[in-house]
Parts: sequence; C-alpha cells; structure tokens
Amino acid sequence: MKLKPFIFYMLLLLSLFVSAQDMKQGFNFLENGKYLEAKVFFEDILKEFPTNKTARLCYGRAVGLSGNSQKAVTLFTNLLNDYPTDFEVKLNYAEALLWNTDFSLAENFYTTLLKENNTSFPALLGYANTLSNLKKYSKAIIYVEKALAVQPGNANALLSRKYIRFGLAQDKIQSQHYKEGEIILNENLSDFPNDIETLQNLANLYLISEQNEKAEETFKRIGKNPKNSITSLNGLALTRHLNSKDKEALKISKKAIQLIDNTTPPSIKNRTIERYIQALLWNRKFADASKEINQLINNNEKPENWILALRATLNTYKSDFKKSTNDYDLILQKDSTSFDGNLGKANALKAIGATKQAYIYADKTLQFYTNQKDALNFIENLDRTFTPFVNSKISYSFDNGNNEAYTYNIRSEVPFSTRFKLTGDYTYRTNSNSITDINANANSFSLGFSYQLLNNLEFIGNAGIVASQSDVNDYNQFLTDVRFNFKPFKLQNINFGYKREMQNFTSELQNREIVQNHFFVNYSLNTNFNLGLYSQYYFTSQSDDNTRNLFFGSLYYTLLQKPSLKAGLNYQNITFKNQVPTIYFSPEQFNAVELFLNVIKPDLSVKEKGWFYELTAATGFQYIENQNKQNTFRFQGVLGYKISDRSLLNIFGTHSNIASTIATGFTFTEMGIRFKYYFLKKPIFKTSKLF
Repeated sequence: MKLKPFIFYMLLLLSLFVSAQDMKQGFNFLENGKYLEAKVFFEDILKEFPTNKTARLCYGRAVGLSGNSQKAVTLFTNLLNDYPTDFEVKLNYAEALLWNTDFSLAENFYTTLLKENNTSFPALLGYANTLSNLKKYSKAIIYVEKALAVQPGNANALLSRKYIRFGLAQDKIQSQHYKEGEIILNENLSDFPNDIETLQNLANLYLISEQNEKAEETFKRIGKNPKNSITSLNGLALTRHLNSKDKEALKISKKAIQLIDNTTPPSIKNRTIERYIQALLWNRKFADASKEINQLINNNEKPENWILALRATLNTYKSDFKKSTNDYDLILQKDSTSFDGNLGKANALKAIGATKQAYIYADKTLQFYTNQKDALNFIENLDRTFTPFVNSKISYSFDNGNNEAYTYNIRSEVPFSTRFKLTGDYTYRTNSNSITDINANANSFSLGFSYQLLNNLEFIGNAGIVASQSDVNDYNQFLTDVRFNFKPFKLQNINFGYKREMQNFTSELQNREIVQNHFFVNYSLNTNFNLGLYSQYYFTSQSDDNTRNLFFGSLYYTLLQKPSLKAGLNYQNITFKNQVPTIYFSPEQFNAVELFLNVIKPDLSVKEKGWFYELTAATGFQYIENQNKQNTFRFQGVLGYKISDRSLLNIFGTHSNIASTIATGFTFTEMGIRFKYYFLKKPIFKTSKLF
C-alpha cells in the first residue's frame, strides 16, 4: 500500500513529460510563424488537457498572432483570472492588448508590470512598443534602451529601436529641426548599414528640408544595391525635377519603367508608373500622360486613389480645375484623410477662385498631417495674398526732348475678407523742360475697393482727384478707374472697363489740362501647348475733342517654364481723329511690329533672401503715316531681392525709342526703385492680433 503514492507521482510526472514532448511540434509552429497550424495544434491539446496552462498560453498566442486579437484578449483575461499572480500570464495579456490596438490599456498595464519587475526584458520592450504606438517616441526610446541593457544586441529590440527612431525623426521633421532628425536616422544606419527604409527616410528629410544635393546622394546610395535600383531611380527623377531639370527627370523615369518585371513588388511598380507619368506632366507632354492614365483606368475597374490623383494633376496642369475637383472628391469619398485629396482639392479650389473652401481643405490636410510642409506653404502663400501691404516707388525719367520727371507713388491694399479689399493710392509727380522752361507738379490721390462677385468675376473701382500746379495753369480734376476681371473659360481672361485720367507725360501736356476718357477691353488666351495670345483695345475720347483708337496684339511662345522664357511678336496700331503734332503725337495712322524676348523669375516664386528679376528686349519697325519705316528698340529690366517674407526691394529701368508715346525720333529712359512691405503678419480676417 505504501507504494501507491509513489507510483501515482511517477505516473503524473511521466504524463507531463509526454505532454511536453507532444507540444514540441506546436512550439515549433509558433517559433516559425505558422500560427494557423499552431492554433489547430493547441486546440487539439486542450481538448485532452483543457486546464493545461502552457497549452492555454500557446493557444492564446496562436489565436492572437493569426489575426483574432479580440479573442486572444479574452483568452488571456481568463488565464489572468485563473493565475492572477503569474508574471508570464500577465506579459502575454499585455501583449494581447497590443495586438488588439488597446494601447492606452496596454500602457497602464505595462506600468504595473514594471513596478513588479523593472528588469523584465519582455515588459521593457513591450512598454517601449506601446509608447511608440502612442507616438510617445521620446519616452519609448528610453525604455527600448533599457531593454537592450538587459539583453544587449537583441534583434527584436534593435528592430523596435529602428522604428522608434523613425517616429522620433518624423517629429523632428515636423518641427523643422532637420539636423536633429538627420542625426537620429544616421544612428539607425550604424545599427543597420545601408538599410533601405532608413535611407528612404533620410532622403525624404533632405527633400523636405530642400537639401536636394544630399537627397540625390542618398538615392544614389540606395541604388548601390541592385535590388533597389528602381527605388533609387524614382528618387533621382524627383530630385532632378526639383532642380528644374525636367528633361533629365523623364529620362531617368524611362529607365526605371524599363526595369519593371514580374518580380517587381506591386507597390514599387505602381510608384514607378506614377513617377513616370509625373515626369511626363513636368515636361508638359499631356497627350502621352493622358494615354498612360487612361490605360491605368481602363485596366482597373475601381481605380485606386493614386491613379485618380494623377488624372486630377493632369487636369490641373491643363487648367481644367473643375475636373480636378471632381477627381479629388472621388479620392476623398474613399479616404477622407487622403493627403492628395485634401491638399489637391485646396489647390484646385484656389485656382477657380473659391478661396474660402481652399482654406478649409488646407486646414483639413493639417488636421490629418500635423505641420505638413506643403500644406503650411500653401496656407502661407494664400495668406500672403490677403495680407495688407504698402508699395512705394520712386522713379526718374528723361527723354531727348529735354523733358524730365520725378515721380513718387505709394499704394496700399487692405483685404478685409477673401472677397473684399480696400485700396489707396497717392502719387506726386514733377515735370520740367529746360527748353520751354515750364515746370509743373501734380498731387493725385484715390481710394477704391475690389469685390469678388463670383468665383470667376471681380469688380474693381477707384475714384480720386488730381491737383495740378504750374507756372501757367492750376486746376483740379476728378479721376476714376472702373473695371471687371472675368474668367469666362479655362485659360482665358477678359478685363474691361472705363478709366478717366489726365495727360501728364510732359509739363506742357499737363498744363493743357487734357482729360482722357478710356473705354478698354483686354483679352488673354493661353494654351496647353505653350502658345499664348494677348490683345488690347482702347477707345479714348479727349477733352480737346480728339479721339484715339489703339489696338495692341502679342503672340508668344513659352520656351522655358522655370524661369519663364517667352519669345514672340507684337503688333500695335494707333489712329487719331485729329492730328495735332505740335502738341502731342497724334498721327492719322501708326503701326509698329516688334520681336521680343522676355525672361522672368517673379518675386512670388522666391523665398526669403532670394533674388528675382525680369528682362524684356525687343526690336522691330514702326510706320508713321507715309514716312519710311524706322527701326525700334526697347529694353525693360527689374532686379530685386526679397529681404524677408514680409519685405522686398527692387530696381527697375526702361529705355525705348518707340514713338507711340510722344513723337517721332523720340527716345525715353526711366529708372527707379521700389519697396514693398507687408505691414501686418497675417490677413485681418484670420487674427485679431495684428502685430
């Protein structure tokens, strides 16, 4: 009888040993990531041994890792109820919370575990991963380092630290601390030399911080591994575009497309096709881009958002903004958080004049992508459009008729909303002639406003007075300028209205008190194949009973986009009812034809401490009534510097011998300086704190 307990314990130990041996295969399934097989295996074990703790733990892990995280939480909750003090059970319960994305619960539970054992590697690593998921990267890095102190070189901990560093670096990028972000990512490269994910993050940092040369070097480094050649070429194409080398960008994109084969991962294949179509758009090859996009849409019953974004971008380049908006709406229906959808729609709405809505979608972009640089730049540029400013100019002009003039002008705009703004203008001008010895000066002042009646229709009105004083005649006259800006169709603009002004080019003309009433219309047409047309017609009725008809037309071709380089042909025709050549240039018939070249880098395109410029050179012939044709030339130039984001300074000059302004054989020169200052930091309607 005394042998019975001994035999019982021996049999129990034997059964546990056999059970452990039987579970070895299940352990192998778990270790090798065969979670469905492990789930079935331990499910069978539990049918025979339903209370076996090890089997229950392994089954819970298999269930959670195979995708049913909610059930895993339930299983480990039951285990925790049965074994409330078992640390291993607690660790598995905490991990199940992670699988189920219950990060806040997991954070609290890991805190409790670390109070119980602050050197537990799985607790330290689990807590670090939880903090990372909660985007508390600074704290997460502390705990992953503690985990590595317990188990130096642990592969899982090193991998976790890599992704935590990605989060830390992204935080630094968002706060524009680019150097700190660069240091963090380079630390990753010490752990994982030439790691493609780290290099891609580093290249992205360089792109965002506009360090294009470093970005290019990084993409080349990515390409040193032949497996990453396509990714490298896609990045290099982008950097060439950012450096305004669009032809090179297209060549590189074509190389990347040719490398695609059956082994190329779908994500990389799609990204390469996307970059190639973007390169076509950068080079304004709209027909080729449209063909590629249509093929993608035809091959996909339900086009993905990146395909819709390409079509929207194509229509944006073609100035078909309504179609762009429709595609962005389709994108947002699928994904309301889409970056392309929100910021793309903001750009399209801005282009069609729906400024309020543009602000809304730009703000939405920032709600989903905190401190995103493109969205911030978009809002900053839009704000600048509606920020009050003052613009002052001083100029000096002279001609070969011994006329001289000094002009000082100050102008201000104060927008009160996206539709309504007030304007004010003051000009002081002195005219003199050393031959006639006539001196004159004039003070003119006007107030006005503009109002956007429709998204494509704006009204502008100004009214004021000019007070002229001279050795011969003093007078006051009413001045006005009323016009409409209308965009009837894409790529077309019409400007028409009425303007009342005084002839004041010389002191003699100023003294004669000649009032000019202009009725005018301007029309411009652009195309998607770089050809453009601008035309202008003025009918002028003067107080001296004379009338004038003026027509000007310009046909031009855009040779380069950045900087803008245009070449073209100008034609001008002027007729006067009465000829009064001793008073002012008033031929019965005047025609002028000229070829011109214009290069411009506008101030809006440059950032703080950047240079901007414009140069126009033209030459041709003028035909005055029955006289022989005469050669003409014209030079105009602007050179400026953006001192800060709120101020700029430029010099300007003109030299011309075209007779249309005053007389035959005339040459005219003007030079001056301009200063522009935004005296408020933001639009009035966006802040009550003005300074």
